[in-house]
Amino acid sequence: DAREPHELQQTGRIPGAINVPITTAPDSFHISADEFEDRFGCPRPSPAAEVVMYCKAGVRSRAAAGLARDAGWTSVGEYPGSWLDWVEKGGKVQH
Repeated sequence: DAREPHELQQTGRIPGAINVPITTAPDSFHISADEFEDRFGCPRPSPAAEVVMYCKAGVRSRAAAGLARDAGWTSVGEYPGSWLDWVEKGGKVQH
C-alpha cells in the first residue's frame, strides 16, 4: 500500500498489505532489510518475491512499482484501480 499512514487510518487497507508510503519514504526499496523492518515493522519482501503495488487510484502505485524495479525487484505488479476499485468491488478491509 503506497498511501500515507493517515489515509490507512481513515479507510483501512487490503488485508495483508504492507504500508510503504511512497511520497514520504521514496527510498524504501533502497534501504537495508534491517532498516526496512525497523521503519515499517515487518520484514522486507525479498527482491525475488512477487509484490503488487496499490494506492488510492493507481498513480502512486505506478511510481512505487518503478522504484522497486529500479532497486532490483523482478516480479512487480500494479493494481491499476487500486483502493477505490477494491472497495467498489466489495473487497475485504483490514482496520
